[in-house]
Amino acid sequence: MTLPYRPNVGIALFNREGKLFIACRTDLPGRIWQCPQGGIDEGETPETAAMREMGEEIGTQNARILAQRQEWLSYDLPAALIGKALGGRFRGQTQKWFVMGYEGRDSEIRLDLHEPAEFDCWEWVEPGEVLARDLGFKKDLYAALIPELTALFQAAAKDWVRTSLA
Repeated sequence: MTLPYRPNVGIALFNREGKLFIACRTDLPGRIWQCPQGGIDEGETPETAAMREMGEEIGTQNARILAQRQEWLSYDLPAALIGKALGGRFRGQTQKWFVMGYEGRDSEIRLDLHEPAEFDCWEWVEPGEVLARDLGFKKDLYAALIPELTALFQAAAKDWVRTSLA
């Protein structure tokens, strides 16, 4: 029997300077970085899941959805993690990615509100710098996503800045 993919959302959270939020995971060996992401609960829309996951993982929902990637993107876990990660019930995840604009202050970001904490540190980085980080087995996924998510942000950013400053 082939295991299914877990429905999931990914969050490309940008600040007003166009920098992307990335955080370092607590549950993987080494210093593995990623954008916030998480599962979609039964009966939950992807948009609702994205806001909930952001609140759980970084302690704030002070953001606006600016755009979303139209297609879902699936990835497989490495063979050594199948049957172990994601509760052992999934072969990987199928993700709906959202581009969000952060409307809060950096002091609102709290990684310690969810038990156990998923991340232990975070940074705003230029999107082009993300691939220089250790992204673990998701490096190819991010290499494909970052240019597209950055373009979606840039297309939506002018309207976002104009409406949020009005």
